[in-house]
Amino acid sequence: MAIILPHGVLFRGGAEERIRTKLLADGNIDTVIGLPANLFYSTGIPVCLLVLKKCKKPDDVLFINASEHFEKGKRQNRLRDEDIEKIVETYQFRKEEKRYSKRIPMERIKEEGYNLNISRYISTAIAESEIDLVATHGVLKIIENTIQKATSRF
Repeated sequence: MAIILPHGVLFRGGAEERIRTKLLADGNIDTVIGLPANLFYSTGIPVCLLVLKKCKKPDDVLFINASEHFEKGKRQNRLRDEDIEKIVETYQFRKEEKRYSKRIPMERIKEEGYNLNISRYISTAIAESEIDLVATHGVLKIIENTIQKATSRF
């Protein structure tokens, strides 16, 4: 069974937390799929799909962050065929891909207080390129020497 829900159910407390904890403890939550904002006419907020299974075998939860894979529309965004195929293939084969999907052991989810916030488990940050400090320092010395030569003329 798959349910479309707002992202808040993944981390809010109260009754939602009790329901989430029970479903996780019973091994019923199989996959959490984050979708982009503005997909549906009735709301502009990003939503998620919770995939539930009664007889789930793996002792983990698959997280898929599909929130960056869509076609932007004027009034509404939409998932392209290739976006849907990627979600289905990732789910079907439980594939892991950097910045997109990851299998998280139930032990870690328990340590995190049964919080299913996707960004807690999948980092979407893009690593910055490394700066060659020695080369940069050399360039700065050349610039400084040029400035000193130019100012000594006056």
